[in-house]
Amino acid sequence: MAKVQYDSVWKLFGASVAVRDLHLDAADGEFLVLVGPSGCGKTTSLRMLGGLETPSYGRILIDDQDATLWPPGRRDVAMVFQSYALYPHMNVYRNLAFGPTVRHESQAGLRKRIEEVAEVLGIESLLDRRPSQLSGGQRQRVALGRALIRQPKLFLLDEPLSNLDAALRVQMRTELVRLHNKLDVTTVYVTHDQVEALTMGHRVAVFDRGALLQVGTPQRLYDAPANVFVASFIGSPRMNLFPGELAGAERARLTVTSLGSTFTIDGEHIASGSGEVTLGLRPHDLHLKAEAPARCTSVIAGLADVVEHTGTEIFAEIVTAEDVRLMARMHRSAQVDIGQRIEVVLDPGDFHVFSAETGEALLDRSGGMTPAGLSGVMEQTGTASSS
Repeated sequence: MAKVQYDSVWKLFGASVAVRDLHLDAADGEFLVLVGPSGCGKTTSLRMLGGLETPSYGRILIDDQDATLWPPGRRDVAMVFQSYALYPHMNVYRNLAFGPTVRHESQAGLRKRIEEVAEVLGIESLLDRRPSQLSGGQRQRVALGRALIRQPKLFLLDEPLSNLDAALRVQMRTELVRLHNKLDVTTVYVTHDQVEALTMGHRVAVFDRGALLQVGTPQRLYDAPANVFVASFIGSPRMNLFPGELAGAERARLTVTSLGSTFTIDGEHIASGSGEVTLGLRPHDLHLKAEAPARCTSVIAGLADVVEHTGTEIFAEIVTAEDVRLMARMHRSAQVDIGQRIEVVLDPGDFHVFSAETGEALLDRSGGMTPAGLSGVMEQTGTASSS
């Protein structure tokens, strides 16, 4: 196993900043996921850890040793790329055996190791085929197998499931997590798929435009996003975001107006004053009256514009009189038709509140206002906190 640390790492390509002042660590045996949209810096961060790119500034430490300038071979890492990177003239078995052979590892037990990995990946019947005789998904599984055969102290995976069909991706997610739990090898995994990130990672690091925006457990990111980007990126369907007005703020209470109503939200360390905010609400926090918990008493009405049946549940997009679109999740038995007038209820305590100017969270959902959010409110309102 290995622990990893990015210490104020920057990566520039000419005048373009690919990674900006990255401070991030992965503990021994941790499964850390880097997630974000294309071009956000997550793959560049992974390549710097693998030694394929050199940081412009800062350090990368592996087991507390400065590995910034180490060549890839010295780092004892195995990397799986988004592309397959297989040897076209070798069959699957020889591709899997190539690494141990060139490293002069003992051949005793190698066939058994290859067969075990092939069984996990579902490619045991393909060992005699060449890459040109495989589908894209099969090639990706062989690429995964080459990394698993190596038995390194650090796994680096760059969107390894991107070329698999939906059903196989779900299966492989489970297999990779099971394999990680068995081997207990530190793993850094890059993906643009937030479902993969939430279901696989011990912790998840969210990137955008070269910057690390938030890192935490999947539940923490979902329940307490630090800003509007994290709130909208994490969760499927995405969080409902709509404008509001901060009408009043006391030490333990926040009052906002939106959608023609006034909502009171209890919380800690809330600045006083007024200003524009962005309100966030998860689709599962909007309920039909018949399905709602007793705590949900605030009513929002609108017309169903889009209705999606997934089999296990229903998602309805509701357009309010203020022309705000809200996605609500409902039970599969709900009777909802396009054009139907719907009343949904909510608990204001489920609101997320963000600065309309900076996008930073103003109210920490685990209790208390975040420092960035507090300063943002004070800048907007020109008032000071009474904490």
